[in-house]
Order: sequence, then C-alpha cells, then structure tokens
Amino acid sequence: MKLDHMTWLEVESYLAQKNGIFLSAGSMEQHGPMGLIGTDALCASAIAEKAADLADAICAPGFSYTPAPFNTAFPGTVSISAELFLALVSDVVAGLSAQGFTRIYIVNGHGANLAPLTQLTPPSGTLVHYRSWWDFEPVNVLRKAYYGDWEGMHATPSEIAITQALHRRIEPSETAKQPPRKLSPDYMRAHSGDRHGPPDQHRRDFPDGRVGSHSALATPEHGRHLFEAAAAAIAEDFSQFCRS
Repeated sequence: MKLDHMTWLEVESYLAQKNGIFLSAGSMEQHGPMGLIGTDALCASAIAEKAADLADAICAPGFSYTPAPFNTAFPGTVSISAELFLALVSDVVAGLSAQGFTRIYIVNGHGANLAPLTQLTPPSGTLVHYRSWWDFEPVNVLRKAYYGDWEGMHATPSEIAITQALHRRIEPSETAKQPPRKLSPDYMRAHSGDRHGPPDQHRRDFPDGRVGSHSALATPEHGRHLFEAAAAAIAEDFSQFCRS
C-alpha cells in the first residue's frame, strides 16, 4: 500500500491495527556510463514498496534529493546538504509519528545518507530503523557470486542490474565493457560511506563515473534475483522491528 495512493479512511483503519511504515532514501546522481541518474532512489523505493507488499504494510514517498556533492562535476547530479537532508527526514519522521506511525523503517540506497541518518532523533515513543538494501546476507551472497570484487563502490553492477530489471538496460559502449581501475581494500575502507573528495578531483580520478565497479557485468536476470532477495530480507527485518 502506497501512502499517497490511499484515502485518510484507509490510513485510519490501518493505524487501528498497525503502527509501522516504510520510507526510502536514495540520491539523484551519476551512475557511470550505463547507470540511470536516479539509480539509488529507484532501487530503494522499489525495494521498499515490494517489502511493504510482502509485510502488508504502508510505504510512504521517499527521498530522492540527498547529499552527493562529490558527483556534482558530472551532469545530472543534484546534491543537497547533509544538514538539509537531516532536517527534512526529521520533519517527515515527526509528521508520521504525530499521525500514529511509531515504527518507521527507512530503506537506504545511497552511502552518503548514512552519516546524517545516524544523527536522527525521533520523537519520544517512536523508533526509526534504517538499513541499506545490500546489508543482508542473501543479497550479499548473490552480489559475491555474480560480481566478486568487481562489485566495487559506485555504479555497482548489482544496483545497475536492479534498474535494468525494473526500468531499462543501456547497452555498454566498448569502453564501458572494459573493467575500471580496481580499488585496493585500503581505498575502499577509507572511502566507505561515500567519503570522496571534491567534485573536480573525483571526476578526474574516475572520469567515466565508475568507482571500482564493473557495471557491464549487470544483467536484468541478476537484477530480478537481487530485487527479490532484498525485498524479502527487508520485509522480515521490518516485521521483527515492528514487534520491538
């Protein structure tokens, strides 16, 4: 059930029995030569909606505009400050809480959202839980089997595969068919959570937008399996959270 597709009477009936709701948080940023600008938001929102369907819960409209300053040297990327993102999420959480949604589950699809989300303070009596869709073992088993170390950090084949399954596949150029520069474990640890440098430096270091990720390995079939695994794992996690 999508909150924006419901009537107030339907929401009132739901709240008489349940108090859980899904949100999603993605980004609006470049995703390499064959990735859609909205990849993070598209993956997170679709997985949240599917998980809500599996858990017989409500899914509210999510957040597409989030912090992505390191990618603004690539056309199409729109970034907001971490402070604004935190303020926006805080106000939406407070609004949902005031309506009676006291178990709020955020499905995340963008690494740079995590630091602001750790600072979120929900209203008294309301719990907020956030997980990235790739956090779960069934998803990571697939990612490792399909891509190994070529999953990389950005424009990952797993997220590209999900958008291929749900939206469209862009045929890779001859250049994009070639693997990008492989990242060291030290680099990946130092830059986890999208801790990247200034926009011009980031584009200089990763000129086609891929950060250690071999996007051309993605297939729609992979995407369907990853999508189903993520949605099922999140639905189960949500159900446990709502029982807390």
